[in-house]
Amino acid sequence: MLASACWNRKVCAVTRAVLLITILFATTGATGAGAGKKMYDEFVENGQIYPHDGWQEYVASLGQRLLQHAPGTAEKYRFVVLDNAQINAFATPDAFIFVNRGLLAFLSSEEQLAAVIGHEIGHVVGEHARRRKMANLLGKTAGIAAAMVTGRGELYDVSNVATTTLLSGYGREMELEADRYGAEFLARSGYNPLAMIEVVQVLKDQELFSKQVANLPSTYHGLFSSHPKNDKRLHEVVTYAQSQLPDRVTEQVGDFWSLIDGLAYGDEAAAGLVRGQTFYHGGLRIAVDFPDNWTVTNTPSQVVGKAPDGKKEAQISVARHEPVKRTSPKEYVVDVLKRDDVVSGAEVDLNGLKNYVGELEVEGSETQLALIGIIYRGKHVFLFRGEAGPNIDVDAFRSVFVETLKTLRGMTAADVHMANTRRVKVLVANPHDTYAKLASRTAIRRYPEESLRLLNGGHPNGEPRAGDFVKIVE
Repeated sequence: MLASACWNRKVCAVTRAVLLITILFATTGATGAGAGKKMYDEFVENGQIYPHDGWQEYVASLGQRLLQHAPGTAEKYRFVVLDNAQINAFATPDAFIFVNRGLLAFLSSEEQLAAVIGHEIGHVVGEHARRRKMANLLGKTAGIAAAMVTGRGELYDVSNVATTTLLSGYGREMELEADRYGAEFLARSGYNPLAMIEVVQVLKDQELFSKQVANLPSTYHGLFSSHPKNDKRLHEVVTYAQSQLPDRVTEQVGDFWSLIDGLAYGDEAAAGLVRGQTFYHGGLRIAVDFPDNWTVTNTPSQVVGKAPDGKKEAQISVARHEPVKRTSPKEYVVDVLKRDDVVSGAEVDLNGLKNYVGELEVEGSETQLALIGIIYRGKHVFLFRGEAGPNIDVDAFRSVFVETLKTLRGMTAADVHMANTRRVKVLVANPHDTYAKLASRTAIRRYPEESLRLLNGGHPNGEPRAGDFVKIVE
């Protein structure tokens, strides 16, 4: 008998759901194969690899030492330092491990850097990307099964949303597992696994500082709700690893502090950076001023300014586009960008540059006013977009938008001076040094004293000790 009739509709629904689960397992192979290589190629193409051979070799050497005590094939791993100011590191399923230079600045020892790398190796060894994707698939399948059994399709949506939210990061269990792997790799390599707790504290301090300072985004994923020094499970992981420490501590791979000295801090001018309310791009030799008190954020694709309340009620963004021959700024909007929602527009005199400013249709949206601006400058096209929310004076915003467009300019000598890349400077603290005194010597303009504490692992109330290395920014 090839098939039999279902005697119960709900039982049949469950059977179909189980079959669906089986199919998902059968058709889902290794996830993310080649993802790291693709990302690496894109980073190379976009000039996002940190151009410092010493750092690249140092991180790779550290990674290879740790891999001597990790399962799997060491040859498949690739370690890369990215020219990115964000405090982050991440691994891909195909064993590419990326470390942002922004994180390097806030570390204080080779052991801490080894802890970061060991943690990311732990994600690869634990196959966390594959497990996360599989769990996400299972969550969706559970929602489908519930909908089939109950006949209520809305249950699928609820389950799907809940699962996606829960699994948007690795989650605490996988992060702890990566910490356990990393701590063991550290210990077997002759490093003190307590460095793992120190790194978690660095991330936690970033989170706390971000909450104290308005308009700064949180950088810590919040897996540890308690203070890392008091987190029982984290300490259990490290304590176990300490039992595996060899009798002889491993010599350092490189001179950590000599590499830290001169490390680029913050955004690079060549790729675009923000100083106060002004965006500078050394590669394009242009600058743009945003309104006073706005928060300005630089991303790889655009720079965005937001009104002081930090909400999207008013924002202006700028992105560079490629020009198209024989098109006017207005034609660029319609023919190249394919915008069919332009309500009105006109050319405006903006310092003698070809330009177009138009208003976009906003029907059915909470946005009161949407504006678009195109400026031709040299070989580049600059696209400005502005949005005003329900509580914004649209006439005032329209004026602010046009005034922002007018500030687009070639970099002056003063602009070049302001955009000079800041770098970490390593000092030896004397008996009378305080972070308040050192703040007068740093190029950090917003919260200099607090930022130096954060940079040196002294958040929130620490002070330098005589004879210790201390980082400032010049």
